[in-house]
Amino acid sequence: MIILSTFHGDPNLGIFFACNEKICLVPKSIETKNIRNIKKCLKVETVKIKIAESDLIGIFCALNSNGILVSDLIKDGELKELKNKIKSFDMNVEKISSKYSAIGNLILCNDKGAIISKLISRKEKRKIEDCLGVEVEYAKIAKLNIVGSCGIATNKGCLLHRDVKANEINRVEDILKVNADIGTVNFGSPFVKSGLIANSEGCLLGEKTTPPELARIMEALNLS
Repeated sequence: MIILSTFHGDPNLGIFFACNEKICLVPKSIETKNIRNIKKCLKVETVKIKIAESDLIGIFCALNSNGILVSDLIKDGELKELKNKIKSFDMNVEKISSKYSAIGNLILCNDKGAIISKLISRKEKRKIEDCLGVEVEYAKIAKLNIVGSCGIATNKGCLLHRDVKANEINRVEDILKVNADIGTVNFGSPFVKSGLIANSEGCLLGEKTTPPELARIMEALNLS
């Protein structure tokens, strides 16, 4: 299922939300219509949290069905609340330290693998492997280190920045074990993670996304 939407009028949904096959992490200021759309489209439960006293959940975390990675900017109380709220979902939670705290922009993952930025240390890489329970490898997308911003991956497909190179696509497919394609979102943005959230059930898109973009996204993520 595909639904076009905004968050408080902003079409950059991937900045505010982050999901897997079980849950969608959302800001506490979420509107009822957003909750309704997420449950209908993605078939998941919503979990209201804050990270660093911010609504920018998608910027400060990355997750698959095994675990959630959060920025070390998260407050102790926020981390405790998150762990309590996801107890029933049998998922790990790990705080990742980096000079670049927007870890959602540095990690591209699904339930089969994870690609991380070279801005993340080897020590943190091991923590990511343990938390997500998958193979983790360093790579670039479109020659950029912000791999989380440049792609969105589910267990059925992957959408990548329009300037990604052929060898980069091959590497993404090898690690994430799904087919990948290129596209844009919200009327031309190549940083596709910013404009959507998706899992194997569906995709919630920024309302500025055009019909041709929508068609490419549906094909890349193998959604009918």
